[in-house]
Amino acid sequence: MALLFRQLFDPVSSTYTYLLADPVAREAVLIDPVFEHVRRDAALLQELGLTLHATLETHAHADHVTGAWLLKQRFGSLIAIAAAAGAENADRLLRQGDRVVFGARSLSVRETPGHTNGCLTYVLDDESMAFTGDALLIRGCGRTDFQQGSAARLYRSIQDQIFTLPAACLLYPGHDYRGLTVTSVAEERRYNPRVGGNASEADFVGFMNNLGLPHPKLLDVAVPANLQCGRPAGDSAVPDESTWAPLRYTFGGVWEIEPLSLAERLSEAQVIDVREPSEFDDALGHIAGARLIPLSELRARIDEIDRGRPVVAVCRSGARSAQASLILQKAGAVHVANLAGGMLRWRSEGLPVDGERH
Repeated sequence: MALLFRQLFDPVSSTYTYLLADPVAREAVLIDPVFEHVRRDAALLQELGLTLHATLETHAHADHVTGAWLLKQRFGSLIAIAAAAGAENADRLLRQGDRVVFGARSLSVRETPGHTNGCLTYVLDDESMAFTGDALLIRGCGRTDFQQGSAARLYRSIQDQIFTLPAACLLYPGHDYRGLTVTSVAEERRYNPRVGGNASEADFVGFMNNLGLPHPKLLDVAVPANLQCGRPAGDSAVPDESTWAPLRYTFGGVWEIEPLSLAERLSEAQVIDVREPSEFDDALGHIAGARLIPLSELRARIDEIDRGRPVVAVCRSGARSAQASLILQKAGAVHVANLAGGMLRWRSEGLPVDGERH
């Protein structure tokens, strides 16, 4: 059976988020979403035409806050976490042997405590992939010195629940700090320096009890928040949403406005046309009131733009203006949007232009 799969990354906490979907039913799950990347994840789901069935936590994290609650507010998705985690606001409390179904595909739940009491590993229905959270990392494992950690329990979890999977099963960790993305059961059985090879439980416990690591910087913030499944104070919606116009946030990190929406709000926005001067009055024409600042000159002329008012960047197709939008955002513009489809879309929808040459 087919599977749509994406591995996403948060560079601040080195956290991986995983999207799995049935490409026929268009139903998806997200494993370990990150609060700050809710917009990104939502954009990907929308661009791929997927319905988010559930968010799944591998454990109550200590280094970032989950995006589960905000995604539930946006999509109505279920929040699933280990029953042993002791979290509130979850819709489903998972235990050993449970299944999470999305379309014709499913994940089975294996309890893998040791890093925390509530650690879970999710195994794809055909056992070709497993998502180990912090229980097993690539050539490493989660620490066991706080949050109900137990080196002995983690050793048994890895040996009994993860290393018993098929040798070819690909393992996707909750984090990696060196840029590695995937490993396998066979590799970790053989090469993991903590728990692989001939390492005994005594060897592992001795290793883990002498790591001497500092506590995570966000421990006092992340753990309480994640025990609420990421529910922010006051039940706020996704922060910093656009208020001046209906915009769409793309997976590429750009806010877009539809031509008709811009046409209704031309008096509110500064339209910056980033094409070359020869294009400004060509067959496509330009939007009335637009200011011509070619993309190659935008950084040098940024002070000509009122960064406190909405700005819409425009080009022929929306490609150059997408880059212009990113430049404007980095320069501190508060409300920035790219005209979706550029002047080609604007003209195709019959909207008026100035400067048109026939």
